[in-house]
Amino acid sequence: MTTLSSTTGTGALCRPSALPIVIERFLHRKTFKADDLSDRVWGGTCHSIGEAGSFGGRAGHRTLSFAAMFHLHCTKKLLDRIKPEIVAAGQSDTALGSWYATVLFWKPQVALLVSERTLLPVLMPLAPAATLARRFPAQLALVLKEHGVSSEFIAQEVWRMDKIQYAKTANRSVVGILNEFVKQAEFWLAAYAYEKGDDDDLLAISAKLAATPCSPLYKGPISPDKALHELVKAGSQA
Repeated sequence: MTTLSSTTGTGALCRPSALPIVIERFLHRKTFKADDLSDRVWGGTCHSIGEAGSFGGRAGHRTLSFAAMFHLHCTKKLLDRIKPEIVAAGQSDTALGSWYATVLFWKPQVALLVSERTLLPVLMPLAPAATLARRFPAQLALVLKEHGVSSEFIAQEVWRMDKIQYAKTANRSVVGILNEFVKQAEFWLAAYAYEKGDDDDLLAISAKLAATPCSPLYKGPISPDKALHELVKAGSQA
């Protein structure tokens, strides 16, 4: 298991109550570095942990301990780049569930991650591959903001991404969606003359992919953006 936080004493993660403020400030900055949010949440600039976090998800409100974690299911070509310790697939603590990821061999190379629960896609720079997991929550926060998700939900989702476990892909249906999104990303790249590796362009393509109708893996909306909003709404009402 890879720990994203720096753990000294009680830990260096922000308290859940402080995270919305950190997230809000991060998301309203006109310029930022990929590691800005990670540094603020896990780098010790916020309050130390003194309480457990709680959140509303599909199962309603529940309390999380410090060891909240999620699984990242990577394709073989991405695992070959990261070379992480691989574990058996398990359940994630995140509201968006486990994530599936692959690499797009653009110049520069890009990682594509998809939520198993909603099929929400996230594009982000791959390099340096060793820090992909550490940088992912910050990129996810930006994508969620693009979809109009509240800072409170974003903060609590980031809170649940304290630890990561890498696993091989297991859900063929999600892998199929992942491969389809790779093709769609290439289309949007050409159609809108997006610049490969540009952060704003990657956010724009992620939003385009999220509006793509997908073969429904579960009962509910057929596009990831609608599935995301249903999930957020259900959590707020739990």
